[in-house]
Amino acid sequence: MKGLLLYCRPGFESDCAAEIQDQAALLDCFGFVKTQSQSGYVYFECYDPSHAEILIKQLNFFRLVFARQMIAVSELVSGMDVNDRITPILAAAQSLPLGGDVWVETPEGDETKPLLTFCRKFTVPLRAALRKANKITAKEQGRKPRYHLCFLDNKTAYLGYSITYNSSPFYMGIARLKFPNAAPSRSTLKLDEAIQLFIPKEEQETRLAPGMKAVDLGACPGGWTYQLVRRGMFVAAVDNGQIAQSLMDTGQVKYYADDGFKFQPFIRNLTWLTGKNEQGKKVKYPEHTHVHWLVCDMIEKPHRVAKLMADWLEQAYCREAIFNLKLPMKRRYYAVKECLDMMTQRLGEDAFDYQVKHLYHDREEVTVHIRWKAFNK
Repeated sequence: MKGLLLYCRPGFESDCAAEIQDQAALLDCFGFVKTQSQSGYVYFECYDPSHAEILIKQLNFFRLVFARQMIAVSELVSGMDVNDRITPILAAAQSLPLGGDVWVETPEGDETKPLLTFCRKFTVPLRAALRKANKITAKEQGRKPRYHLCFLDNKTAYLGYSITYNSSPFYMGIARLKFPNAAPSRSTLKLDEAIQLFIPKEEQETRLAPGMKAVDLGACPGGWTYQLVRRGMFVAAVDNGQIAQSLMDTGQVKYYADDGFKFQPFIRNLTWLTGKNEQGKKVKYPEHTHVHWLVCDMIEKPHRVAKLMADWLEQAYCREAIFNLKLPMKRRYYAVKECLDMMTQRLGEDAFDYQVKHLYHDREEVTVHIRWKAFNK
């Protein structure tokens, strides 16, 4: 393998490039990036080809902010005959490990939209050819790498693979969600996508269970509250604006006309315990929390929101939190990094798990998920 191919939102290529260079260097893997404005992807070529496999396995995809998908690629297959693309692709696939499936994709963008129909049609014959060549198998499909063929134009494509447990589960890295008519705003799709990406499907029923308590800071008109209510949760919706009446009618929402930065409903003390983490280090953790979930999508400076979230988590007001950080116009990656560094310095990485992503339904913001490790079981 030669490097990594990373999908991103068009216009965020420089942020994705800065991030992959920074994060790869932390693993002593070095290389250079190739980017094109509004292309929707970044290519990171390793100086040492063996480092590509290190990165695809050791870089935590869910902590990469701007990458929608992470693929280890062998080479750029170019100059393909439009009457026979399969032959050169099969030749390039010889360097890939045995795979479980193949996705034929193209980066998001106006120039590549016409390729989407072709990609979908080409998937079936390519999958059949790869199976015949014994390069992919349906046996234990979910445990094997997933092949990706990413077309840049109808004659040029990157070929590579992703690790299923360390990559996006969505085709092209995009969660195609249907807007629910009952939701009061389209922002509801941000929280829905975050839940689908950050919380394993088999855990969603227990971690977002009916009867749980949640707080939504900056709730109005209620797009994020809607996602919690529809899962049977009871929500304290905090905002000086107007909450949708349809949510109030459910009987699951208690409205607080208050500033999310000043809202302090909890006064009782918690019991703190001491235990050991996975590395055997002593950590302090709460016996329980005041509420299960905190969510927040306030239009505020990112450092101010990050500090507020750290306050809630540090005091064990919540068990898990999902929140958005609004991005500045420039140096977006470094702005997010500063917020996350501040939070991890205050909270520590021994007691918390966190994930962060520039979601498909995000625009000029990123979404963060943080959870107390004490409640992983």
